[in-house]
Amino acid sequence: MSTHAITVTLNGEERTGEVEARLLLVHFIRDHLRATGTHIGCDTTSCGACTIMLDGLPVKSCTLFAVQANGCAIKTVEGLATNGEVHPIQEGFMECHGLQCGFCTPGMMLAALGLLERNPNPTAEEIRWGISGNLCRCTGYQNIVKSVQYAAAKMAAGGK
Repeated sequence: MSTHAITVTLNGEERTGEVEARLLLVHFIRDHLRATGTHIGCDTTSCGACTIMLDGLPVKSCTLFAVQANGCAIKTVEGLATNGEVHPIQEGFMECHGLQCGFCTPGMMLAALGLLERNPNPTAEEIRWGISGNLCRCTGYQNIVKSVQYAAAKMAAGGK
């Protein structure tokens, strides 16, 4: 099978790789770029564990081929913190107990980031809608909603 050279900007750093045309973006991120915070859950777009930001939009990386991301900017959970300081979304999940097992958390955080970048002051209902493509089997979502509200307030007050 032929391979294709691709270049992406992962969390601010330009990275290249040789990939088969059929390689899913989630596998490129995890196996080639070693950003293992992006999780593989269902491989059918149902769970959202593989959610990343692609050119500023939350997408499920199990639905795209790596070659489709050529030239794009990718942000994963590893790219949320800046200079060792956690992002308000990460802080919110810690302070408001928005995680339990943590498997869904990276994708949930990136979905929340996408929401807050589009709507900096969402209602609880808008938050639930914004994260609706991400499944959590542990928390019941109440604390996830509180975590996103916390992050929205912190970001509005001048946090990242």
